[in-house]
This record gives sequence, structure tokens and C-alpha cells, in this order.
Amino acid sequence: MMPAVGLEQTTFVSPTQVFSGVTAQPGESLPVSAPIALVKVADGLIDPINVVSARDGSGRLFVVQRNGIIRIVTQDGQLLEEPFLDISEQTLTAFLEQGLYDVEFHPNFAENGRFFVHFAEILRNGDSMIVEYGISAENPDLADPESARVIMQIDQPWANHNGGELAFGPDGYLYIGSGDGGWEGDPLGAGQDLSTLLGKLLRIDVNNEDGRPYAIPEDNPFAASQNPSLVQLFGITEQEFSQIHTEARPEIWAYGLRNPWKFQFDSQTGDLYLPDVGQNHWEEINFQPASSAGGENYGWDFLMGTHCFPIEAGQCSAVGVLPVAEYSHDLGCTVIGMGVYRGEEFANLNGIYFAGDFCSGRIWGLMRDEDGNWSFAEVVDTNLQFTGAGEGEDGSLYVTSCNCNYGGPAPEQNPPGSLWRIVPANQVPEGAETAPTQ
Repeated sequence: MMPAVGLEQTTFVSPTQVFSGVTAQPGESLPVSAPIALVKVADGLIDPINVVSARDGSGRLFVVQRNGIIRIVTQDGQLLEEPFLDISEQTLTAFLEQGLYDVEFHPNFAENGRFFVHFAEILRNGDSMIVEYGISAENPDLADPESARVIMQIDQPWANHNGGELAFGPDGYLYIGSGDGGWEGDPLGAGQDLSTLLGKLLRIDVNNEDGRPYAIPEDNPFAASQNPSLVQLFGITEQEFSQIHTEARPEIWAYGLRNPWKFQFDSQTGDLYLPDVGQNHWEEINFQPASSAGGENYGWDFLMGTHCFPIEAGQCSAVGVLPVAEYSHDLGCTVIGMGVYRGEEFANLNGIYFAGDFCSGRIWGLMRDEDGNWSFAEVVDTNLQFTGAGEGEDGSLYVTSCNCNYGGPAPEQNPPGSLWRIVPANQVPEGAETAPTQ
């Protein structure tokens, strides 16, 4: 199988060139009418940055707080007082992009009780850790802290651009969003460097039975290049390993990414929506069909969206796969992928991918028509700061917001941290509190 290595597709573009007809721009109309509202589900959260369903039939939502604590919201909207998991003493939150990033439940969680967290480890100076846990034998609303098992460590040279999202794909493999390692301008060239896990979408098998933390799926695009078990065998770091093995890392599924903070699979089609947070000028949303064999290069650090990086460059290499949608920093600063609505309650929202922005409070809808053309339209403009989102068991989409202390450590108390549900603007339940619009 030949991976889709973008440098084999190089052309040159001007710094302002936009590939019209390929990448959708805000201001278009969706094939369906889809103005939405956000209905409040829970309040009193401390720095919430994501919400996840266990898909175990309980209807529970698990809210990830940056301070290292996971809270449960029950099916009837009750926020349980006792945390599901508390790893706050292990979690570094010194910078706004550090903390507990995500939790993801095994597809067979109802039977095996396995789940995974991704966080910045305080004792390892903020390195990214993916750790497996199990649940308590006595209480399904509590994790077993003694069950921790390290799956992967990713060295982080700086405190930002850590990625963070975890998601099981329809193939049963665990996908991991890994940022380019931080600072600005990708000084390490990580986005295009296949010898590092930074700036990538990773894909691993956590169902192996040979005692190793994970295995490499045989159909990963660079699966034959290395043996990651050497990292554990010789006790060296990922950085040291990459220095002595310059081949592509076999965990890589796609590359050319700056900071894949939130991405989602369409639960009906298996397609992947992969937003990437840009630098100073453009935000982008990438699309990977379920039929993909992996190996896509999404352009960073040659491109931001469809534009040259740096923006002042006279011309640049147009490598790899262009995004299906983008917007400028006139409309926001940090794209937050929210997911595809697949619930049965609101037929007019079916198939729409929603994405919001942390800075502006806008949410857009993204759809593809029968001819393969994409539309990208604003569906609500709020005064919220969106931090994460997730899909409930019934296909509903939920959003976290927080007006937090993003210049320093996670606060001890934060009443503005909230959980919201996306509904059509004309179907708000009577008496429900909705997010203010602007």
C-alpha cells in the first residue's frame, strides 16, 4: 500500500490563493435550515474541556475538567458530587493548554470496564501520557485508581500544542491527536517529520494480548518501519528513540497537523472530521472518508488551511490534502470540533457536522451535498467560550464552555463552567435556560 505522502503532490501557490470549490468558506447556506440553540444541562463545573459518553446504556455523560477530575452527569441531568476519577495531583495545569485533555471508553466498556485518559503529567514536566484504567468493582460511578496502566508517553518540548483528543474509530483502534510540540511556527518541523509522534494523528491497537501496552495495526501506513516495543524494552524516551531510528513511526495514521485538539468520527458513516487549530490567521476542518487507507498529509507547516505559512511567504509548497472548510481569525481563533448530529429527535439536524470557536462563540454547520460539494454556514452566535464537545448515546451533541482563568493554573471554583445540549432554535423545551446570543 502506498501512503498518501503529500510531498509527492507538490505545486506552488501564492500566499493568498484559495482553492475555490474545494474548501468551503463561512457565509454559505446549508442544504437544510439549521439555526440552533444551546440548552443548559449542568452548571458548576470547574474548567470543563470535554464531554464523553461511555456508550454502556446508562445515559451518563462524563465531563473532563482540565484540573484532572472527571465528573458524571446522570441521564436526568444531575451532576454527581463525587468525581468518577481524580488525578489532579498527577496533572500539570501551569499553562492554559496543559491539563487533563480527554477520556475515552473502550467500545466494550459495558463488559470490560476499560477506559483511557490523556493528560499532561506533572512529574514528567508536562509530557503527554495515555493511561488505561478500570472501574471500581463496587461502584460503576467510580474508577479504580489502582488499575492505572501506562499505554504511551509522548515527550513535549513546550507547554502548548499538545493535541489531546482520544477516540475509538469504527475499526476498534484508538486514535490519538498529537500536536506539533508547541511554541510557534513548528520550530522542530514536527508536522512533516515522520520520525516523531508530534504533529500527527496516531492509531494503535490496545486489544493486543502479548503483554505490551499496545500493538501497531497491520494496515497502518508506516506499520513496517519500526518496532515501538524497543522504547519500553530499553527504557528510553520517544525523543531518544527517534534520534536513533529515523524511519517513520509506525503509530502514525496521518500527519501535517499543528494542534488536533478535537476531532470526531461520524457514528453512522465512519467518516472522520479533523479540525486543526491554526496560527494567528486561519482555522481549518479536514475530512477523512471511512474508506481512507491513512497516510494523509494535511499540510502543516507548509500550509494553514489553503494558505501559505508563514502568511508572508511569496509562494509555498501545496502539499497533501486540503481542508474541506476554513475560516479566518476575523471570525475566531481556535476551532472546536463538536461532531455530526445522528440523533432521532431532530431530523433537520441529521448529518450536519458542527464546529464552534473558543474565542468568538460562533457555531457553524458543515454539510456535503450529493455532488460532493461542501457548505459551511453559521448557525448560532453566542457569548460563550467553547472548550469541547461530545456525542451522547442517543446521538445528541453536547458542548462544554468555560470563562476560566486561561492565563494560569486551573481555578478552585468556577461557576461559569457549563454543559450545553444542541437543539433546533425552534424546539427549545419550555422553561429551559439557553445560551445568550449576540
